[in-house]
Amino acid sequence: MTEPITAPAPPAVSTTEPLPWLEEMPPKQIVAELDRYIVGQDAAKKAIAIAVRNRWRRAQAPDQIRDEITPSNIILIGPTGVGKTEVARRLARLAGAPFVKVEASKFTEVGYVGRDAESMVRDLVDAAISLARTEREDEVLPQAEQRADERLLDLLLPAAPPPPAAKPDAGVFVVSPEGAVTRDSDDDARRGRSREKLRQLLTDGKLDDREVDIEVTPQGYPGLEMMQPPQGMEGTEINFTEWLQEMLPKRKKRRTVRVPEARRILVDEELKRMVDMDDVVNEALDRVENHGIIFIDEIDKIAGERGTSGPDVSREGVQRDLLPIVEGSTVQTRYGYVRTDHILFIAAGAFHVSKPSDLIPELQGRFPIRVELQPLTEQDFIRIMTEPENALTKQYQALVAAEGVEFELTPDGVAEVARIAALANDRMENIGARRLHTVMAMLMEDLLFELPGTSAKRVQFDGAAVRERLAKVVNDDDLRRYIL
Repeated sequence: MTEPITAPAPPAVSTTEPLPWLEEMPPKQIVAELDRYIVGQDAAKKAIAIAVRNRWRRAQAPDQIRDEITPSNIILIGPTGVGKTEVARRLARLAGAPFVKVEASKFTEVGYVGRDAESMVRDLVDAAISLARTEREDEVLPQAEQRADERLLDLLLPAAPPPPAAKPDAGVFVVSPEGAVTRDSDDDARRGRSREKLRQLLTDGKLDDREVDIEVTPQGYPGLEMMQPPQGMEGTEINFTEWLQEMLPKRKKRRTVRVPEARRILVDEELKRMVDMDDVVNEALDRVENHGIIFIDEIDKIAGERGTSGPDVSREGVQRDLLPIVEGSTVQTRYGYVRTDHILFIAAGAFHVSKPSDLIPELQGRFPIRVELQPLTEQDFIRIMTEPENALTKQYQALVAAEGVEFELTPDGVAEVARIAALANDRMENIGARRLHTVMAMLMEDLLFELPGTSAKRVQFDGAAVRERLAKVVNDDDLRRYIL
């Protein structure tokens, strides 16, 4: 019997090779990376991949047209638990560009207690500073480690005292061609050999139990970290805490630590010396303005009903504050002014109660691309539990393996879990894939409680075992007694 001809499987993306910048990936590769963790929602992945790639295309455009190309902001619309927030999480791990995720419900109108909308830009700048500094530190890390090893060897093998003044003729004096007089003795040669032996022992990790005395600079003075500006005033040009730390004297503190800890401290000090923070800040601000991405989640929570009388501080006021940022304005941060004209904004909301049309028209117009995410079906649940690299079944296998037991959920067991989750979503509020977490938690509760007391080295749940363990959930009409 001849075997059916099947299309060759696409090559698996290697997780060991470093990925390029997110914007440097072609749209198909961006979608392929998202497919590793997110099931379905092809329309949303396609729209996001195009919008992100357009950032790179804009950078290649001629100067006279580059500033005129505005980002294509996206609003994702769909019920809860279909993957809107997961898209943001995966983009954050892929992006070489600055990325920050914020909750729209956390903001309040300017003049009221709470976080103002401009704080999202300041958070993006902080993320860019951390990203750029990490990249610079990775570039100079080998040199910093080499310098730290030399300083550590100086601590392990202190310098020899100078020769006594009573014996001026000790040793042999050598005159160099330039006229410099040096003292050559067997002590210098022995010291050099001892230093090389210590270096080898340090490299082999045989000195990890040794202790050394080092001088360290405290990270901060007690109480200064509590002196933070009030919410809504984080963007003042002068940061009082940093200014006060600069003014106070730098006191050294002597500590006795083991060699590995001493090496880590010395490497950190060398990295701070070798990385120019002014260059880091300049590069970070440029990345924010030209490559920054802000994901605004729960935007439906600030969509108020149209036609109500009086101002709505918690909703429409926040929309009015978001509007100039999304349109393009200048935001003051402690590192300088940042223009938001070319920052890509991706908004997401379930819109269970409100509708996208409940947003103020000006804000709607700033999100020209709207993508509706589809509700998940029972077949989608099966794929979610098996295909992604962080599938729920793989997570529980890792948890059980920590107790020395192998766990397997057979295909018919996976199908039964998906059926029960879909049934619960139909009978109660549809919370999408989050229902799988509650069903799996109930299924695994007894097993996780009994471990490590069980003598079995392998546990397998098939469809019958799943139905038996979740019989109460399936047979009882009031599912709220068992599943929230």
